[in-house]
Amino acid sequence: MEKAFDRVPRGILWEVLWEYGVRGPLLRAVRSLYNRSRSLVRIASSECEAARMRVSTSKSEAMVLDRKKVACTLQVGGEVLPQVEEFKYLGVLFTSEGRMDREIDRRIGAAAAVMRSMYRSVVVKKELSQKAKLLIYQSIYVPTLTYGHELWVMTERVRSPIQAAEMSFLHRVAGRSLRDRVRSSVTQEELGVEPLLLHIERGQLRWLGQDPPEWKTGEDPGHAGETMSLGWPGNASGSLRKSWRTCLGRGS
Repeated sequence: MEKAFDRVPRGILWEVLWEYGVRGPLLRAVRSLYNRSRSLVRIASSECEAARMRVSTSKSEAMVLDRKKVACTLQVGGEVLPQVEEFKYLGVLFTSEGRMDREIDRRIGAAAAVMRSMYRSVVVKKELSQKAKLLIYQSIYVPTLTYGHELWVMTERVRSPIQAAEMSFLHRVAGRSLRDRVRSSVTQEELGVEPLLLHIERGQLRWLGQDPPEWKTGEDPGHAGETMSLGWPGNASGSLRKSWRTCLGRGS
């Protein structure tokens, strides 16, 4: 229900508003709208019937998760639901093959659209402080890019474009371009920003019920082809983590 109940860090939003000059009574009024806010969603067939609610077959579809195409006839109220190869749920695109590649490409495209919309007004605006730009990066750009990342499989094919999307924003905030030939880790350390790949893996560990350690400035987040060093000895199944270099060194 993340689309219905956002996880935007509100403390950062208040700081962004402060940087834009929204202060005093106006800022307190905005904050009061979100103080002690509560929401409740209740789903039960009996209550739906009591409220005269029913499943809309015109807006419902069926999808089978399988690498091979499997025919499925699903009926609701005597009507056969159309079978589809992809389905969007809570803003996340699921495919019948169970792969998330297209969804990750969509996230990268959405983040690129966000940066284009904020390019002149935020990213390269000299009057805006670097701190404010980083707050916007953390509160808007990163959530847009990494929405639903708990389900991602971080292969080399996925990691490279994510890093490129991350650094396209951060290099500009730091006033650099690709011609400067400055390593991404240097820019991240200077800005004090946690590497996005590390942020994603930490989120995945939390989703699996693990408690990842805090990232320290200057810590190597790892790179494509190797397992990130998080100080955590195992993966979700309990086996020890290995990099491909370790396996090659042992001849396995």
